Amino acid sequence: MTKKLYSGIWPVAPTAFEDNGEVDEQSMRNVLDCMIDQGVNGICILANFSEQFLISDSERDHLTKLCLEHVNQRVPVIVTISHFATSIAVQRAKTACDLGASIVMMMAPYHGALLKGNAEQTFEQVKAVGDVGIPIMIQDAPLSGVDLPVALLTRMAREIDMVKLFKIESTGVAGKLRQLIAAGGDTIEGPFDGEEGITLLADLDAGATGSMTSALIPDLIGPVIDAYSNGDREAAKEGYNQVLPIINYENRQCGFRAAKAAMLNGKVIKSDFCRHPIEALHPKTRKGLIELMQPLDPIALKWGH
Repeated sequence: MTKKLYSGIWPVAPTAFEDNGEVDEQSMRNVLDCMIDQGVNGICILANFSEQFLISDSERDHLTKLCLEHVNQRVPVIVTISHFATSIAVQRAKTACDLGASIVMMMAPYHGALLKGNAEQTFEQVKAVGDVGIPIMIQDAPLSGVDLPVALLTRMAREIDMVKLFKIESTGVAGKLRQLIAAGGDTIEGPFDGEEGITLLADLDAGATGSMTSALIPDLIGPVIDAYSNGDREAAKEGYNQVLPIINYENRQCGFRAAKAAMLNGKVIKSDFCRHPIEALHPKTRKGLIELMQPLDPIALKWGH
């Protein structure tokens, strides 16, 4: 099978903090190096699993520069730019582009439960970002509370040249991916799933070429995608069945705290601090996660030893 440009494993980098809540620059660099050592095809920064909603604007600018400079084109970097204000989303896209990002990712405009862009407003915001001239990944995420029907997504792909990738995380991912690919054809250059890859096999069957997971076990999930893209569904199924208990535990028990717990265990980061009001993982939950991971010996658990 021909490997597409936008394919493979493109996980989200967690943001590393000191125990006092300050950004830990060296640990952040370690996170990026650890992810590259896991064989990722790309890295996403400042996403929801990076705690972007707990990061100040000045920290965002600093982290964008720090991450892009440190990765230094070793792998493509996606910078998340979501914001309710179109002008701010556009400026974030320009900054990311100027600093060397390969792609930007954005959700539909929303603020809280009630302020949501309608279909036309969402299209117009994405079009404004597209004018910056950097490829765009549309994140179809339940967090926004905004419905992005297939007709709207395919319209974006056809009418906005820079809209090339789609991260589908809404209910019934495989079904929506299948409809999106059927309707959009070659304009859907990078159909991805998310949600830690919990429905990965079904999504690959539906036509997904890649997955944006957390940074927990990309070295174990990447080979599943590679096997599938090489036409070996049986090997992909076997690999998926091996990692699914870990993914399920992460998805249902830990969320973005899982990658930090593993990286702390592996001495990638000095602290797994999450900013308030996020609660720390319960010790028994952390123990359960590490116990599930250890038999498969992922890089995150041993990188810094």
